[in-house]
Amino acid sequence: MSTRRVVITGVGLISPHGESPDSVFDALMAGRSAIAPWSGEHSAPAVVAEAPFDVSRWFTRLQLAGVDRVSQLAVAAASLAQADAGLELIDENSGVYVGTGMGGASAIENAFSSHSSSGRTPPLTVPAFMPNAPAAHVAMRAGVHGPVLTYSVACASSAVAIAEAAKAVARGELDCALAGGSEALLVPGVVRAWQALQTLAAVDGEDPSRSCRPFSAGRSGLVLGEGAAFLVLEPLEIARARGARIYAEIAGSGIACDAVHLTKPDAAGQVRALKAALKAGGLSPADVGYCNAHGTATLIGDVVECNALKQVWGDDLDRLAVSSTKSMHGHLLGAAGALEAVLTALAVHRRALPPNMHVGTQDPACDIRLVTEPGWQAPALRAAISNSFAFGGTNVVLAFRSADQA
Repeated sequence: MSTRRVVITGVGLISPHGESPDSVFDALMAGRSAIAPWSGEHSAPAVVAEAPFDVSRWFTRLQLAGVDRVSQLAVAAASLAQADAGLELIDENSGVYVGTGMGGASAIENAFSSHSSSGRTPPLTVPAFMPNAPAAHVAMRAGVHGPVLTYSVACASSAVAIAEAAKAVARGELDCALAGGSEALLVPGVVRAWQALQTLAAVDGEDPSRSCRPFSAGRSGLVLGEGAAFLVLEPLEIARARGARIYAEIAGSGIACDAVHLTKPDAAGQVRALKAALKAGGLSPADVGYCNAHGTATLIGDVVECNALKQVWGDDLDRLAVSSTKSMHGHLLGAAGALEAVLTALAVHRRALPPNMHVGTQDPACDIRLVTEPGWQAPALRAAISNSFAFGGTNVVLAFRSADQA
């Protein structure tokens, strides 16, 4: 069966650096971190990356009943992506594909708090916290009557959503897809849970914004972030026919499971996903000039990812520039893959590479070509990948190709 080429014609963001794709990318290119001390209640000092968000732009007070922050962010980001693509209406041959790790964390937190204090639970708790609520709200706002699907695959959730949406468009099942993810887990119970897991970064006493240091010898863990990101995916021929701006082509994707350990990553599974993405995109390692790494800044995870890249790229490793933008926007968990997909597509579109900040001394075990300086230009960039490697062992790699080749 023949397949159609799939391109990105719209992007929408509600991120720690703001909502304008260009200004967000510019901020990252300048090396500006959005990580700051958390003002919420917690059992130990923590830094997070919160997303500035004016909910009144998107919902009336009446509409907000039973709508968790995770759904609010999703609706806003998806609406911005639709507007960016120049699509006033989306017809019935369209779908919504959303990734989220947990769903409505605030609704769950409020339910437990209310029950503990008064013995009562808010009546709209269930529709507020159910993981498919963000996708449902996006579909209702956009008027989508096709498939509306939710993927919950920890840190790979929204990367899976984008991969599956692109496949549906490529197969001719849809002519348009809103694909992305949303996460809003910055509530006391969730932050405490991550602290108990001992995976969060220590707060840098001199400059908290530098607390996340992927691939650094001095890294100490990840920083939680929040936000939402969406892409509009269309077949190349339809995008061209309507004169749409094309950011990049989704060349292919690879999905593979470690099947080894719930929380400890395994290079073999990542290698399988990397090779599958290259094969699907008709790419060789030498064709790919940039990798937006999963790079959470955990002691084990960063080394495993580097080992996987070395195994696949081999002698071409020096030609692959790598950075983890989580050093500046934190780890958006279920929405991480979508935000980083947007950033990777913009890197290909603008031929510029956002840096991996706060490295200091690079870990000798992570001997890859890191982009450590702001303002890195890449005029020859034609293809790039974005890695999302999740708890549970699911690994997802998205491959992007320049619109010049579309």
